[in-house]
Amino acid sequence: MPPDQDALKRRTAAPVTDMLAYCDAVLREHAARHGWSKKLTNEVKRSIKLLHALQPTPGAKIHASEVLELPRLGGTAISTMEILAAADLLIDDRTLAVRHYFEKHTAGLPPVMAQQLQTWLDVMLDGSQKAPRRRARHPATAHLHILGMAPILRAWAEEGRQSLAEISREDYTSALPDRGAHRHFAEQGFRSLFTILKGRKQIFANPTRGIPLTPVAGTIPLPLDTEAIRGALNSPDAACALAVAMVAFHALTGPQLASLQLTDIKDGRLNLGDRSLPLAGPVLTRLTAYLDHRARTWPASINPHLFVNRKSAPRTVPVSRNFPWVKAKLKPQALREDRILQEIHATGGDVRRICDLFGLSIEAALRYTNTVEHSDLTERGVSGSRNPRVR
Repeated sequence: MPPDQDALKRRTAAPVTDMLAYCDAVLREHAARHGWSKKLTNEVKRSIKLLHALQPTPGAKIHASEVLELPRLGGTAISTMEILAAADLLIDDRTLAVRHYFEKHTAGLPPVMAQQLQTWLDVMLDGSQKAPRRRARHPATAHLHILGMAPILRAWAEEGRQSLAEISREDYTSALPDRGAHRHFAEQGFRSLFTILKGRKQIFANPTRGIPLTPVAGTIPLPLDTEAIRGALNSPDAACALAVAMVAFHALTGPQLASLQLTDIKDGRLNLGDRSLPLAGPVLTRLTAYLDHRARTWPASINPHLFVNRKSAPRTVPVSRNFPWVKAKLKPQALREDRILQEIHATGGDVRRICDLFGLSIEAALRYTNTVEHSDLTERGVSGSRNPRVR
């Protein structure tokens, strides 16, 4: 039942308690240090008062799940959680999205099978300190494994299988898709699943043991439309123009762009780990324009990352992976491939050059050198020399 609004207003107007006074001091210090606007500071202050009024036990620590309900009451959630965490008053009980995805795709499975899958997921996400030891995997890895395994698991459940210990080698191989990405995801997922269950003695034998993974069909990198790249390079959005320029000229990846910090650029050079790259002239022009825009828009931001937006400027976190590519209407990976293609054709297939220039492995570089004499790319107009797109 939603709280009574009149009663809530009366409780938020009550005298300030020790908890509110303590949070207010933390809020003022945090807001001044991170350059928060007066509007955001007042919104967080009001949100903390709402949480305090709704507490069944005044003064107790607050769960993150309760803070996430604030928007429907007119409060703000993310910034409020930052203040509560800084004040050591937050209990983070948020559930990873992959766990919700797992529950959705395992609903209705037999209890024993569901319990075995839960054991696998816990080890995947949290790792294991007892033998056999295992490091935690990225949630995206578990997500892809579930995507590949879910249809097969449901089919086994419909056949009357109650436990994964009943699955034989023949059952496993006959259930796999014929080809494609889903076969690859399923093979990787079941290899991980049965390996973990065998190590914890929940199955008798690993049906995937000794079966090699199906090779993934390679793709051919293709060039992008030059006019689309030129349009994005000249975008009126300073962040968009800079991001496109850094990928188009220096072939950075999306994650590299998001993690770039202001201190990574010095004296016109970009430092990426043990690599130091002289920035191209068009990149420096757009970098200057973006830094001027950032200084005007968020003059008090202490975020160390090069790229910031409205959500990340009051904090110290990087931008999301979609920023600013939604405005650019390009994908960073496709733009990176276009840049490497231009370089490999300009150098006549010099593998060593693109490995040093872009930090590629030999195997990754060969994927591009195989396109030098490819008829499709010749017809699409990949030139044998650099084609500057900025005029």
